[in-house]
Amino acid sequence: MSAAAPAPAAASGATTRQAASLALSSVTAGYGELKILVDLSLRVDPGETVGIIGRNGMGKTTLLSTIAGRTRVHAGTVELSGRDITRDSRVARSKAGVGLVPQEREVFPTLTVEENLRVAARDGGWTLDRAYTLFPRLKERRQNLGARLSGGEQQMLSIARALMCDPALLLMDEPSEGLAPVIVDELYAALTRIVAEEGLTLLLVEQNVHRALSFADRAIGLRNGEIAFDGPSRTLLDDETQLDRIMGVRAD
Repeated sequence: MSAAAPAPAAASGATTRQAASLALSSVTAGYGELKILVDLSLRVDPGETVGIIGRNGMGKTTLLSTIAGRTRVHAGTVELSGRDITRDSRVARSKAGVGLVPQEREVFPTLTVEENLRVAARDGGWTLDRAYTLFPRLKERRQNLGARLSGGEQQMLSIARALMCDPALLLMDEPSEGLAPVIVDELYAALTRIVAEEGLTLLLVEQNVHRALSFADRAIGLRNGEIAFDGPSRTLLDDETQLDRIMGVRAD
């Protein structure tokens, strides 16, 4: 599989958004009457890269889904760059600059790669050429149906499709799940370039905890829908005991 190449700088006249700030204030949210997040508050500054870690079922996916408008918010507020988006629809949030790469990838199986990208395209800094430069393999497969792609190719397409929406805040849920190590390395090489060259704000949920902590400057550990840790990733990389407690490997 072709290695990911650096994304080019935005073309002259492009309107790529500025990185967004994010604020959740006393948010309780979940699915229907089931509450997963409990009175959760956090702030993310523009351009920050944050790794969300924790055991399965602790609320990581629910946190991203709540920001993207996929859950029911029972209490609290969600703000994007100072604007309250708590009651905005998923489409409205996407237009405001929230991009989601879901765990299930959610590519359109009966559309080609190029059609998947065109469906998501908005006026902004991202074009088909830029997406294909970031992921050359997608250009090679541009006429293939989504259902005919490998898992790694589907993940590349899911990321590229989210970028075509010109996000100011990118949410990524388990991008390496089920992928071969060499493909994971390609994906993270591309993500590193996106962060460095686009300057967008990124929240990452990742099953490979050490990968997440090595990639993101800041870590947020969730336990039972609440924040158990919020600080530099390096703190957890240097303190395995504290990391084990967050991940539930050792008892408190």
